[in-house]
Amino acid sequence: VTGANGFIGRSVCEALQQRGYRVRRAVRKPGGEASAETFAIGNIDEQTDWAGALSGVDAVIHLAARVHVMHERAADPLAEFRRVNVAGTECLARAAAAAGVKRLGYVSSVKVNGEATGPGEKFTEEDAPAPQDPYGVSKYEAEQALRAVARETGLEIVIVRPPLVYGPGVKGNFRQMLKVLASGVPLPLASVHNLRSLIYVENLADALIACATHPAAADQTYLVSDGEDASTPVLLRVLGKALGKPAWLLPVPAGWLKALAGLAGKRAAADRLLGSLRVESGKIRGQLQWMPPHTLQQGLQATAEWYRTEHYL
Repeated sequence: VTGANGFIGRSVCEALQQRGYRVRRAVRKPGGEASAETFAIGNIDEQTDWAGALSGVDAVIHLAARVHVMHERAADPLAEFRRVNVAGTECLARAAAAAGVKRLGYVSSVKVNGEATGPGEKFTEEDAPAPQDPYGVSKYEAEQALRAVARETGLEIVIVRPPLVYGPGVKGNFRQMLKVLASGVPLPLASVHNLRSLIYVENLADALIACATHPAAADQTYLVSDGEDASTPVLLRVLGKALGKPAWLLPVPAGWLKALAGLAGKRAAADRLLGSLRVESGKIRGQLQWMPPHTLQQGLQATAEWYRTEHYL
């Protein structure tokens, strides 16, 4: 498991161990989990030496990536994303094939499909890719590079495109949402009528294990989700209740909010709060007989309880 000490990586490793698998962890820097089965591989790019970490491995779950950078400092962000996410992933795949690894599961992103879905629409695996930002472009190019390696070497590739992943330890916008809810600040979002797909981190870990082990998953691409889409107001109300801080939502027209966000240079953030992004996860359920082990309600409850404990609420 690459990125084994990250938000998703920790859940994946724990779930694998619970099922009796021997887990080899690849991390960028040595830390508190140093052991014979933990390898510090340094920076991920086209020159990373994966040989030691891959020796004797049957399958790889590749999570390590350059993800969204809140305060981007790179002069050429796309080049930086490509160095890690495209060249680094191809380097890993070629090293895996050379080491005799049978399968590589790659965690891509729904951003390969696009940024939003229209009323009544859901993204599917058959849609033409339409990445909109450097991160999404790099994930799509990595998928293409992996397929090329698969054709050349016979390495089995499984691509998984999750939407927003949440759970205990979550960072980024979801954690910020919890922080705002906990503060009790009123939010002008009662009039938002959107739907968004999410996936609880333990559900994603379960899906990734299925993708790494199920014979039918070889060379497939899957969209995954909790299977229960929710609007922003519903998410806020469920999380607020679980936090013991009921959401205080005010009715303000979504059009006004978009206009104000545009003036403030926050249009992308507003689109995530106000727009819809839904995925159809029927393919993985049908082909792999996979069902998420936790409901959306259970995932949100666990996330809120973690946040309450972290911040003594």
